[in-house]
Amino acid sequence: MAVAPRIDTRSTDRIAEQSGTRHAPVVVRRIGTGNVWASLREGWEDFLSQPTQLVFLAIIYPIIGLIAAQVASEGELMPLMWPLISGFALVGPIAALGIYELSRRREQNLPTTWLNAFDVLRSPNLGGIVILGVMLLAIFVAWLLTAQAIYDSIFHGARPATIEEFTHQIFRTEEGRRLMVVGNIAGFCFAVVVLALTVVAFPLLLDRPVGPLAAVGTSVRAVLANPIPMALWGLIVGVLLFLGSLPLFVGLAVVLPVLGHGTWHLYRKVIGG
Repeated sequence: MAVAPRIDTRSTDRIAEQSGTRHAPVVVRRIGTGNVWASLREGWEDFLSQPTQLVFLAIIYPIIGLIAAQVASEGELMPLMWPLISGFALVGPIAALGIYELSRRREQNLPTTWLNAFDVLRSPNLGGIVILGVMLLAIFVAWLLTAQAIYDSIFHGARPATIEEFTHQIFRTEEGRRLMVVGNIAGFCFAVVVLALTVVAFPLLLDRPVGPLAAVGTSVRAVLANPIPMALWGLIVGVLLFLGSLPLFVGLAVVLPVLGHGTWHLYRKVIGG
C-alpha cells in the first residue's frame, strides 16, 4: 500500500511579517522529496481538469517566432539565441501567475475556467507582484549581458555571418565547447538565484497580505529549510523545460502550466499558518 508523503511539522520556522496591519505569521515547514513528487502529480491533475495548453501555445509561439526572425535577420543577436530562449525559465514565475490562481480556485471548489487566470490583475497584492516581476526582468537582462560577455571573452567579439557558421563555431571548435561549459555554469547560477527568490514568493503574494520583501525572504528561508527537496524541484523544472523545448517547443504548452500548478501545490506543502 502506498504511503502518503509526510510533512514534518515538528520543525518549523515561524516568520512574523508586517504589512501595515497585523496578520497570521507565515510558517515554513520542512518537507521531504515525496512531497515534491506529490506536488508534480497534483499539478498534472489540475492541468487535466482545466487544460490551458492552447493559451500557452498562443503565447509561446509568437515570442519564439519573433526571436527566430530577429536572429535570422541580424547576426549580432545570433550568439544570444540560446540565452534568450533558455532565459524564459528565469521569468517563468511571471507567466505562471494565472496558473497559480486556477489551482487556488480549484482547491477552494470555486467555479473555474481559463479566464479566471486573469483574476490575478485584481489581486490586492498586485503592486508587490509587479515589483517582483520587475526584479525577475532585471535578472533576465543581467543573464543576457552575462551571456554576451562570456561569448565576447571567448570569441573576442567575433560575430558569425550565418547560422551554419555559428553552428560550426559552437559545436566544432574548442572555443565553442568552452562556451557551452562556462555558459551553462553561469545559467545554472542564475537559475538557482531565481529559484531561491521566487519558488514560494509569487504564490505567497497571491495568497497572503505580505509585502514583496517579506515574500522573497520567506522564499529564501523555505529553500534553506528544505535544500534537498528544493534542489529536486529545481532539477525537475530544468529537465521538463528542456524536454518540452525539444519538439519545436510545442511541449512547453503542457510543461509550463503543469509546473505552474505543481509550484502552487509545493507552496501549500511548504507554507503553513
